[in-house]
Amino acid sequence: MRILIILLLLVCLAAGVVFGALNADLVGYDFGFAQAQLPKGGTLLAALVLGWLLGGFTAWWGVSARHLRDRRRSRKVRKDAADA
Repeated sequence: MRILIILLLLVCLAAGVVFGALNADLVGYDFGFAQAQLPKGGTLLAALVLGWLLGGFTAWWGVSARHLRDRRRSRKVRKDAADA
């Protein structure tokens, strides 16, 4: 299974390199506070990675918040059972 994941990551990396090379022309971006001329492919890949990281962080945060909520609830139940 680990080899399959590594192969999939390598294929995605190779596709990203090819995509970036084919879209190397510069595009103007206006961020409101600054303007920049950046390569189109690199910018799209950076946006993809940023979205992936933010999505992973959001999923992790939701799971850990749920875990903390469950721990608090079980602690309260144990305390109530000990008091009774």
